[in-house]
Amino acid sequence: MRQCYFCTNNISNIDYKKTEVLKRFIDYHARISPKKETGLCAKHQRKLATAIKRARIMALLPFVIS
Repeated sequence: MRQCYFCTNNISNIDYKKTEVLKRFIDYHARISPKKETGLCAKHQRKLATAIKRARIMALLPFVIS
């Protein structure tokens, strides 16, 4: 089983402005990857989803890649 990326690196706050980190967890259609695929714990998967959605609203990440 994969370890949570944020737990192993002691990252408690997932910042929506760090798009390089967030891009690791979206697929080629810009969809948020599921927990089974990312290997994150439930707490960090929820925080990640919120950060990605905030980054989309601020136009830092795309909603769709066509």
